[in-house]
Amino acid sequence: MNIAESERMRAMLKGEDVVVVNSCAVTAEAVRQTRQAIRRARAAHPAARLIVTGCAAEIEREAIGAMAEVDGIIANAAKLDPRSWNIPLQDAPIMPARTRAFIAVQNGCDHACTFCIIPQGRGASRSLTVTQVLHEVAEHIAAGAREVVLTGVDLTSWGHDLPDAPRLGALVRAILDACPALPRLRLSSVDGVEIDAQLFDLIAHEPRVMPHLHLSLQHGADLILKRMKRRHLRRDAVELVGRLKGLRPEIAIGADLIAGFPTESDAHHADNVSIIRELAIVHGHIFPYSPRPGTPATRMPQIPRAVVKERAAELRAAVAETRGAWLASLIGQTFTVLAERDGTGYAPNYARFGLPPGTLPGEVVMITAKRLEEGLLA
Repeated sequence: MNIAESERMRAMLKGEDVVVVNSCAVTAEAVRQTRQAIRRARAAHPAARLIVTGCAAEIEREAIGAMAEVDGIIANAAKLDPRSWNIPLQDAPIMPARTRAFIAVQNGCDHACTFCIIPQGRGASRSLTVTQVLHEVAEHIAAGAREVVLTGVDLTSWGHDLPDAPRLGALVRAILDACPALPRLRLSSVDGVEIDAQLFDLIAHEPRVMPHLHLSLQHGADLILKRMKRRHLRRDAVELVGRLKGLRPEIAIGADLIAGFPTESDAHHADNVSIIRELAIVHGHIFPYSPRPGTPATRMPQIPRAVVKERAAELRAAVAETRGAWLASLIGQTFTVLAERDGTGYAPNYARFGLPPGTLPGEVVMITAKRLEEGLLA
C-alpha cells in the first residue's frame, strides 16, 4: 500500500524541490523509524522543503509537526491530491520504480481490530471504481510493468462502498478480461473470510493470478483471535488453505502473525507456532505486539516485553524452518522469474531467485532451480 502511494507521489512531484516522508504508524517501532527517516532526510537535503504525510503524521500530528526538521504535514486523505501540493490538477504520469506495479485499489478500514490504529490514520473504507483501476493498470502495462500487484489497507473489502457492492473477484476478472497482455496479477494481503466465490475460483484455477496467497491471519489461537476482534477462527484458515492446495498444490502461503498479544498464554503461543507448520507458511511477516495509543488492547493485561520478543523470535524461527524446507523442495523445478533491478527476481509463487549475469530488469526468464544460497534459489 505504501509503495503504491509513494510511487504515485513521486510521479506527481517530479521536478519539485521537496522531500516527502510517507510515514507508517502500525507499530511504535514504525513511528520511531519515521522519526529517524525525517532526520536522515533533512541531513541529506538541508535546503529542500520537507513534508511528512501518512499514518504517523495523521495520528501523531502534533509530535511530528513539532520536529525542527519538518516544514509541513499533508493529511493522509489528501496526499494524492495535486492541490494539496500546489501543483497543477492533472493525471500524474506513471513512473514505475519497479518491474512490478503496485496499485492501491482500496483504502481505509471499517473494522475495529483491538490492536490496530490504522483506521484512525486511514479513515473509512473506500474503493476505486473498476474504470479507475483499469485505467491505472493499462498505464502501468504501457509503461512496461510485467506484473500488477493489487493492494489495499483491507483489500478484500474492495467494492463494499460502490454501487451494487461488487466483490474483489469481479475486479480481478475485469482486469484479466480487459488486459490480456498482462501476464501476472498478484494480490497483496487478504482477509480469508472475505474471499468471495469468484475470487476463490480465480486463485485456484487462473494461471495469470499468481499462486501466492498472503493472509491477514494475525494469530493461531481462537481465544486470542476473538480478543483481537478478528472475524475468523483457526479452522477457517485451515479449511481455506486446504481447499486451495487441493485445487492448486503449488500455491505458496504467506501470513501476518502477531507475537505476544495481551493475555497470550504459553498455550496460545504454541497455537501460534503450530499454525505456521499446519498451513506451511513460507512467507511470514512476524510482528511483536506493539501497544498503540487509544486501542482497546492497551487496556488488556500486557505480556512482558522480553517475553514478546522471545515469542516473536520463535515464530520467525518456525517460518524460517518451513520456508527453508519449501525452498529446498523447489530445487530441480523450472520457473518463470520476473527480474527486479537488484539482480534478483520472483517466481510466480514468490520464491526469490538470484539471476544470471546480464539479466535485464523487467525481463521474464526461465530458470531451473539448482541450488539454494543464502535464501536465494539459483
